[in-house]
Amino acid sequence: MSTTELLKRAAELFPGEVVTTAHVRHLDLPLQAGKLALITLDNGFDHTKPTTFGPGSLAKLSEALDQVEAEAADGKVVAVAITGKPFIFAVGADLKGVEVLKEHSDALAIGKGGHDVFKRIAALPVPTFTFYNGAAMGGGVEVGLHCTYRTVSTGVPAFSLPEVFLGLVPGWGGCTILPNLVGPANAVKVIIENSMSQNKQLKGKEVFELGIADAIFEPADFLEQSILWAAKVLKGDTVVERPEIDRGDNWDQCIAWGRAVADSKVHGAAPAAYRALDIMAAAKDGDLQKGFDAEDVALADLIMGGELRAGLYAFNLVQRRAKKPFGAPDKSLARPVGKVGVVGAGLMASQLALLFARRLEVPVVLTDIDQERIDKGVGYVHAEIDKLLAKKRINQDKANRLKGLVSGSLDKAAGFADADFVIEAVFEEMGVKQQVFADLEAVVSPTCVLATNTSSLSVTEMASKLEHPERVVGFHFFNPVAILPLLEIVRGEQTDDASLATAFGVSKKLKKTAVLVKDAPAFVVNRILTRFMGEIQAIIDEGTPIETVEQGVLPLGLPMSPIVLLELVGPAIAQHVSETLHRAFPDRFSVSENLGRVVKAGKRGFYIWVDGQQVLDPEVLALLQFGDTVLTGEQVLARSLDAVAQEIGLMLDEGVVGEAQDIDLCMITGAGWPFHLGGITPYLDREGVSERVNGKKFLAPGLASIPA
Repeated sequence: MSTTELLKRAAELFPGEVVTTAHVRHLDLPLQAGKLALITLDNGFDHTKPTTFGPGSLAKLSEALDQVEAEAADGKVVAVAITGKPFIFAVGADLKGVEVLKEHSDALAIGKGGHDVFKRIAALPVPTFTFYNGAAMGGGVEVGLHCTYRTVSTGVPAFSLPEVFLGLVPGWGGCTILPNLVGPANAVKVIIENSMSQNKQLKGKEVFELGIADAIFEPADFLEQSILWAAKVLKGDTVVERPEIDRGDNWDQCIAWGRAVADSKVHGAAPAAYRALDIMAAAKDGDLQKGFDAEDVALADLIMGGELRAGLYAFNLVQRRAKKPFGAPDKSLARPVGKVGVVGAGLMASQLALLFARRLEVPVVLTDIDQERIDKGVGYVHAEIDKLLAKKRINQDKANRLKGLVSGSLDKAAGFADADFVIEAVFEEMGVKQQVFADLEAVVSPTCVLATNTSSLSVTEMASKLEHPERVVGFHFFNPVAILPLLEIVRGEQTDDASLATAFGVSKKLKKTAVLVKDAPAFVVNRILTRFMGEIQAIIDEGTPIETVEQGVLPLGLPMSPIVLLELVGPAIAQHVSETLHRAFPDRFSVSENLGRVVKAGKRGFYIWVDGQQVLDPEVLALLQFGDTVLTGEQVLARSLDAVAQEIGLMLDEGVVGEAQDIDLCMITGAGWPFHLGGITPYLDREGVSERVNGKKFLAPGLASIPA
């Protein structure tokens, strides 16, 4: 099938594509170097709708190449260059088109169609240039790799091959050309390490330093400087020298290092990284066509696999659903917030004060039981602002202004009388929190929202003794506050729409991912994690060795093992949440006597470091008592996943959140649950756990799987 036929067939599968055109214009090069054909990629929208490559866009590029190929053959142009619209070069394949594919042959056509078009650039009879003027990702990076030379702007904010992060491989030349251009070590860094580190982006300067671009220029006159540079190259005044690629053992060692990175991130549980590394390993002989063919097959296999569908589902949750929280009241009901109060001045409260000051840029007042604690809390915030200044994240002016916004007061009446939003972050004890709210109600205005950062207690009960319980809302952050995006916003039984809308408005300004949650024990993330961890702890207590348990859950590709997570949360907090849930659901949540012994002994966790190695702490092991039931790794995984599937099913029946998608959004953004799994419910569906436990899948076909 010809390229034209391939792309026509692909375009029929994807009628909703925003087509990128490829405008050709002709410029007289400086230094009498001749005429340049400049192709500009542009979808007709501003930078807020980045340029992508779907089948229709590839067809437009192919048409532009028909024109410049003929011009080059006739001697009318001496070079061809590609650039993008203002601020955007191109951000890769249009993934909305990938989601609708149902057949392996159609997926293969997408890979082959892209290759066929991009290979035409390399085959032009004149030198070719890419001018990376703005954001470039995936296919946007790869189109440039097919050119002879590349320049990059210092203003490029994001440059990456993010395919492995989503469950694909760079399939239009990335896996094959990049290691042959910059060497295997740099290619592994870009394709595997950066992609698997939460899709880390390169800036323009790094693109140049890695050798992907041959020259770098400032944004103000980037195009003019790139064209002048191209003229010098064509005249022979500038000679581009690239280091020779080591195709010996070093190549194999770099690929082995890439596999170690992949193992450390997903433990073999997700195929994309390994497929990419296989292609990069084979690229050692420099046979580009063989590499392109392997990319086509890998791309098609992965497009038809569960990991990509789950990755795209997760991407859509974080990019789209997060922006329009399900069930949130009309934003017009939200009241303005011009001052914030924080009750408590410990670490959590101080982190909250810093976040409110930075994002809202309004006065923030901390209070606590004595001046020493208040001073320590305000001091923490000021010190963190100084760190931002030292890292050049803010200037001196901004630092002074932010510090001036944060103060402390022993007197709640003086500090909070004119506050519009007050959040408490005190000890997790119902009586204490009720007293705090009673004290606050006596001094704040009638419209001030009272928020609680509780992780597991009832918001309704907390508000029950107030004259105005309708103003109380749960506002549960995750630690570390600056890093984890999730904010569980809890509606108590009495909470009114205005208070809830204000809470969502504040969350948006804080740049958090807000999910509306019913006032149910431990809400979403802590309830699921406590059920999961409780099952793991019970399996250990019954007699399965800790090492077997750790190995058993490796296929989940979690960011850390359950035992390390326990240490991060803290055994005392984990114990407290399990006690709260045991009171609510005694048949499903137990309280581990072994965990109680660890807490009583003041131990932080099960592991200690010895000679740079993590080993089980013999003092902790001496405290524990075990049964004689020993499970295999497979049994550990099955039992813990069955428990999670049951709990999620019950939570959805109770209406804790609106839909299963909200569970996944919470787990991805609040617990770091793997993106490549799509959170948790697509994985449970894919592995057959949902149907085994609940008799049905959580998600409709096509949501995180191949359309029916």
